[in-house]
Amino acid sequence: MPSLRILSTVLDLPGRLKQRRNNPRDSISPEWQEPTQEDVSSSVRADQETQPTPAQARANDEFKLPKMTSLVIVLLASTLLQVSFFIVVSSSDQYAEYLGGTATFSGLVIGIPTVFSGLVLVPLTKLDQGGYKRPLHFACASALLGNILYSLAYRANFLYLILIGRIVSGFGFTFWMYSKRYCSDPRIVGVRRRTMLAGWLVLGQGVGFSAGPFLGGLFYRVGFSNSVFNGYTSPTWILAGIWAVFWAVAAALYEDVPPPVPATPEIELQPVPVQGQVVINEDKDNSTASVAGLSSTTVPASPSSDVPEEPPFHMTWAQIGVTATMCWFAMTCFFILGAWEANIPVFTGSDSTLNPFHFNPSAAGDLIALGGVCTIPFLLLNLLVARRVQDRHTLAVGSGLGLVGLLVAISILRADSVNYGSLWVCWFLVALGFNLASTVTLSLLSKQLPGEWNGRISMLIQYSNYTGRVTGAVWGGAGVKVGMLSFVGMQIALVGVGAVMFSTLWRQLKAKTG
Repeated sequence: MPSLRILSTVLDLPGRLKQRRNNPRDSISPEWQEPTQEDVSSSVRADQETQPTPAQARANDEFKLPKMTSLVIVLLASTLLQVSFFIVVSSSDQYAEYLGGTATFSGLVIGIPTVFSGLVLVPLTKLDQGGYKRPLHFACASALLGNILYSLAYRANFLYLILIGRIVSGFGFTFWMYSKRYCSDPRIVGVRRRTMLAGWLVLGQGVGFSAGPFLGGLFYRVGFSNSVFNGYTSPTWILAGIWAVFWAVAAALYEDVPPPVPATPEIELQPVPVQGQVVINEDKDNSTASVAGLSSTTVPASPSSDVPEEPPFHMTWAQIGVTATMCWFAMTCFFILGAWEANIPVFTGSDSTLNPFHFNPSAAGDLIALGGVCTIPFLLLNLLVARRVQDRHTLAVGSGLGLVGLLVAISILRADSVNYGSLWVCWFLVALGFNLASTVTLSLLSKQLPGEWNGRISMLIQYSNYTGRVTGAVWGGAGVKVGMLSFVGMQIALVGVGAVMFSTLWRQLKAKTG
């Protein structure tokens, strides 16, 4: 067209296009020019200075902790569950007897919750979505309803309602496994903080088995003038109110861990710069030109399938042996603790020739609480020592102290020299030793096995705990019938088997401190 030819001549467009063809880099504006080598080097050095070294990153990862508010809620939930488990210990035998049951039935009432907790645990893990909020709400609801049902059994005069109430409470005890898993979850807890957090869990356990029987014995003094709120039911009524308040606080403040992200194969797209070029289209009537600026295209990088996948983890025979040892001690510790908690009210209130006391539930609860309270300073000290002492040493010292308590107990029983002081010393050593030993069962395994196995080993340890709690409570309730010497002798045998196991695998039990 004539107008376009005139415009091209005036602007000297062909000359300018020729100049750009000879000097393509000059046609690029400064902001589009590629950075020089010096700019790239200085940028890389700046990034290296601001980013932590791999050693620093690993160190920070080993010492990481979850958010404090959520951690406190998890620890308090575990402690309240311990109180819920033990608060009926001091009076359950007389409560069951009033409703037509026996001392063995009272032992079943103490231990039965963990049976149903174990039955519910596996289905619950299918619904937890890898987090802890759902199990926490489930535990609060179960504990609240279970304590109410236990309290209503007196008014209904129905023996099996206390059993039903304890079963419902047992559904909430599933959170014991989740609290252990939370304190060893590699997403939020570093490897050098797991034993310390396990120590806090055991400290809550010590508070629970001290405060529970004490409160049960204290509220027993309320009397029985009221058919709803009396010596048997007042502890669980008050505990139900505490659970209602705690549930509301937990719902408002707890923040769950981020859900696990499934690994999906991805192909990274890398930009490939294309230099500017001039395209000239001419025909017989006109001459037009267009300048193509900088552009970038994306091309798929080489797929990551070229990198060989890591083979699936398989446990060695040594790791299988260590796992079996930790499960054995998880069972043994709770068997012995549960047996003594259930047996002290039965034995001290029985007509056995070895019993010089003839305690009521209040006095029996005071004895249990006194022994438990005296362990708390040592459990607090363990929180500091755990950062510097290996888990295997803690296991050896704890089980050794507990064994000394059992040996002293069988000695005074055989010599028929039981008194308040000697029985208290035995109970104190048993409570301190086996609580201390129970701190390392999960933390040691979590340090030796991959993080992906945390859920599996948490289940193994929790089911071992359940087994010990159930059988121990029943064994404690039947202790007077089977004979007190046999009652203690069985526990010594269990510790002896464990001693052989960890002595054989002593070198394989080594793990990081903290």
